[in-house]
Amino acid sequence: MKVAVVLFNLGGPDSLEAVRPFLFNLFRDPAIITLPAIVRYPLAALISTTRTKTAQANYAIMGGRSPLLPETEAQSAALQAELTARGMEARTFIAMNYWKPFVRDAAREVAAYAPDEIVLLPLYPQFSTTTTGSSLKAWAKAYRGPGRSRTVGCYPTAPGVIEAYADEIRKTYQAAGSPAGVRLLFSAHGLPQQVIDAGDPYEAQIRATAAAIAARLPELPDWQVCFQSRVGRLKWIGPATEDAIQEAARDGVGVLISPIAFVSEHVETLVELDHEYAELAAGLGVAPYLRARTPGVGASFISELGDAVEAALGRTGAAAHGDWRCPPGYAKCACREAAA
Repeated sequence: MKVAVVLFNLGGPDSLEAVRPFLFNLFRDPAIITLPAIVRYPLAALISTTRTKTAQANYAIMGGRSPLLPETEAQSAALQAELTARGMEARTFIAMNYWKPFVRDAAREVAAYAPDEIVLLPLYPQFSTTTTGSSLKAWAKAYRGPGRSRTVGCYPTAPGVIEAYADEIRKTYQAAGSPAGVRLLFSAHGLPQQVIDAGDPYEAQIRATAAAIAARLPELPDWQVCFQSRVGRLKWIGPATEDAIQEAARDGVGVLISPIAFVSEHVETLVELDHEYAELAAGLGVAPYLRARTPGVGASFISELGDAVEAALGRTGAAAHGDWRCPPGYAKCACREAAA
């Protein structure tokens, strides 16, 4: 049985020249800006134009390109090796939403591979209509090849995922000498409140991930969930990460930040957390300021992805992996959307 595993991720510009078209692709997505195309496209062009210089400066800090694709390629290779070691004839493919390799490119490659089974595996542990939902819609539109599809809708509390984050936090904490008076901040990418109010389970899943990680870290009992990358005028879910850092300053404690909505290093971790928030903390006298790495190719994370693939092959449709089940009211989760 030939298995194709499609790894979905955001994508990132591979040069400074690619920043503007990358931003345009991002903001023209109806999952990001929920306006008719006749309005959304000109607005996406305006936003991408006005934000290009600032974004280019951020990517320049990382050497002129996003590291997201190389990081995802490493995860893809590690997962393929994991599946091969389990005796599976499997090949992994990368499908990015907003930059190369695009979902449509991956769809062509998978069709040429002619698999018997396809596992759609977003590299977003927590489901959101703006990430996993958008990727799955793009895939449904692009793929016309053979193979039965199964979807891993989310895996916010899967044991290997929780272990991977906890390991990185503990490693960072111990490397700093296990200092007293440190608050653990679980920082996730934010979303407008209206997205959550419409039935998106993302915030609930983020909080479930944080609670599960914190349960494994009794040495860090002071912890809080916060949300970064807020833009625009809409009300966003909170508290904001910068507000949590300011609160830590008032309380006289240091912070250790774990980017729990991200499994790879990219601009939100390497620039926003490592530079912008680090400078904010320094100016406020917050010390120490520590930042745990993302799971990357950590053994427990890759093993859990392998478990997710095997579990998906044993069922049909879309489902959560692990023990997560969306409570009533989250009409926008992958499982309910697939069943609708």
